[in-house]
Amino acid sequence: MKPHIEDMAAFTATDDALVLASVSSPAEEELLNDWLQHQRREHPESNIAVLKLPADDDPPPGVLAGLVELLEADGDRSVVPVRVFWVPGGLPTRSKVVALLSGRDTYCPPQLLQRRILKRDPARARVVAGEPAKVSELHQQWSETTVAENPREFARFVIRRAILAIERVELRLLGPEYKSPRLVKPEMLASARFREGLAKIPGATVEKAGEMLDELGTGWSRFSVDLIPSLGRAIFSRGFDPNIDYDRLEVESMRHALESHPAVLLFSHRSYLDGAIVPVAMQENRLPPVHTFAGINLSFGAMGPLMRRSGVIFIRRKLDDPLYKYVLRQFVGYIVEKRFNLSWSIEGTRSRTGKMLPPKLGLLAYVADAYLDGRSDDILLQPVSISFDQLHETAEYAAYARGGEKTPEGLSWLYNFIKAQGERNYGKIYVRFPEAVSMREYLGEPHGPMTSDEDAKRLALQKMAFEVAFRILQVTPVNATALVSALLLSTRGIALTLDQLHHTLQDSLDYLERKQTPMTNSALRLRTPDGVRAAVDALSNGHPVTRIDGGREPVWHIAPQDEHEAAFYRNSLIDAFLETSLVELSLAHAARADSDRLETFWSQVTRLRDLLKFDFYFADSAGFREHVVQEMSWHVDWEDDVDAGGERIDALLRAKRPAIAGPLLRPFFEAYRIVADVLIDAPAEITEKELTAKALGLGQQYVAQGVVRSAESVSALLFTTARQVAVDQHLLEPAADLADRRKAFRDELRGILEDMETVDSISRDQFFVRERNRRGMRSNEPV
Repeated sequence: MKPHIEDMAAFTATDDALVLASVSSPAEEELLNDWLQHQRREHPESNIAVLKLPADDDPPPGVLAGLVELLEADGDRSVVPVRVFWVPGGLPTRSKVVALLSGRDTYCPPQLLQRRILKRDPARARVVAGEPAKVSELHQQWSETTVAENPREFARFVIRRAILAIERVELRLLGPEYKSPRLVKPEMLASARFREGLAKIPGATVEKAGEMLDELGTGWSRFSVDLIPSLGRAIFSRGFDPNIDYDRLEVESMRHALESHPAVLLFSHRSYLDGAIVPVAMQENRLPPVHTFAGINLSFGAMGPLMRRSGVIFIRRKLDDPLYKYVLRQFVGYIVEKRFNLSWSIEGTRSRTGKMLPPKLGLLAYVADAYLDGRSDDILLQPVSISFDQLHETAEYAAYARGGEKTPEGLSWLYNFIKAQGERNYGKIYVRFPEAVSMREYLGEPHGPMTSDEDAKRLALQKMAFEVAFRILQVTPVNATALVSALLLSTRGIALTLDQLHHTLQDSLDYLERKQTPMTNSALRLRTPDGVRAAVDALSNGHPVTRIDGGREPVWHIAPQDEHEAAFYRNSLIDAFLETSLVELSLAHAARADSDRLETFWSQVTRLRDLLKFDFYFADSAGFREHVVQEMSWHVDWEDDVDAGGERIDALLRAKRPAIAGPLLRPFFEAYRIVADVLIDAPAEITEKELTAKALGLGQQYVAQGVVRSAESVSALLFTTARQVAVDQHLLEPAADLADRRKAFRDELRGILEDMETVDSISRDQFFVRERNRRGMRSNEPV
């Protein structure tokens, strides 16, 4: 049996070498012996000693004692790790899955088949040698980085170094997508840094820390790198186009960045599918795999071991144990130091409203600590935008909005989730990788001032996280589903014909093109009636659009019971139109002012930004003001017209395209208004649960009375941020003037909704003008 020799570290004629050979079968031992004979023929003057190690990482006492003796013999001896590398080949899929769950390396074929495989194809196996290291050098590393307790621990350290050296060689053969951490637990428990911190925690022991590391333990087996993306693609391909839509320039830019620094991939989170899509995106673009944090609640049944061997790190929901917090922090630091990539949702949980949630900083703080401790000269925060044409989970989100409870995860839940993927065609999945954010840029040099300044570090973390979220929003493409949903929600249930839909959508498309906002192909096709027809057909049958046939021509509308689902899609595009919507409301507000109208305009646009800051992302104050100026730059001398007021502001509003504030922002301000009305006669410190319950009840009354326009404003999800606004306005804390301030807040919201009525009236007039022009009617003819 002739071995295919992949000699990555050839001996020299004067080498005194100790070969640590990992073998697991008679066939591999034959390959190793042939390799050793070849080396001895090539280097007859070399003294080559051999110690055979078992395939696992825990040698028996006798082998360990032999290694101690060989290491003590000569400090100048080179240690050369050697292993048989099996080139990936075919095994039955069922056998591979069983092997993955059991933790076996399926890249190594069963012993009974190895000789037969090599007889048929000798190139399937090759002997690889890792980079050699002198015993004296290894001993110095051991002394500097570990507790350095006894010679047996040094022997274990040498074995770990040998395994990692071989892993580096095999990665060069397999590619970066197979990179995965090994030996995390023994490396960390032996670390002097880890032991030093552990000693400062009352009641902490190495044994308890080891159990926690077992709980956190993860890694990509080589087969799981192949299998998991295939499983993920099989799940989402049941309802989605299997070809994910990428921006290739972004992928190549990220590839280059990941070659230099470890990264944290922070993704937007709208679906449980996101956890499957990220590994698929990395694997099919031949990028290093990521290690994804997930709640321990997802570790159920067979999913637990499967996901652990697929890069998932399960963490506890409550981090109230000092030892667990310490172990988790050090675990993150180790992963970063070894230049492996991490991943989690920047929002912390799925957005059930369709818009970006505020970023969560907990895990990010651990990564920042690792950077400030000098474990990497920089760490990249890589934004990842994941968006969908449609999702079946919107029905679940609509139930949450009405006050429903979350369905607990389990095997039946997983079955139903996968089953739902095959119920119909949900369109395409879009993944974008905008430019990464540098930790060094925000935190300064490692070991710098922020290492001990917690307030400065937290402020920098907030800025970094908001920048990541903002970059995600900037690259997320607007799709046809969102545009059609926004339009049909604005009609308050009134159905539109295909021509009406087509003509009305053009103003929004013109605006998005003028702003160079990314759009999907489905959105670009809305320029044609056929593209509009394809979009509404995809949304029909109550998903969430209803098509009415039987008349002269089909018409489409959104029924009241489907408004919450449609709102999810509509909310995904609000950021693209957010600043222009605030401009419209501020113009209407300035028109009501008696003097200083330009100042009133700027004061109101700033106030609206402040009220909406818990629901949406904005640039900083200076950047926001610049954006508003850009929004108004389409109209020459706009400041003079605003300052003049009256008909000139009215003309300014009527000339603006599109007039869209009402369809996009009304549900949020109406939700705020409902909460403000509840607070009028509520106790000062009303609980969140009680406030939400009262708001849901009052909101349902308001819908029945026509006080609010649609059922989507009555949402437990929107009431959550409405409460945050009330807290920010100090309306939930006792004070002598609390009642007066609550009334003033309610009146302010009513005024904003009145301004929205003005903008809506102009929008309706624009619609009727388009209809008359399209039909060739006179201006005084009713439409």
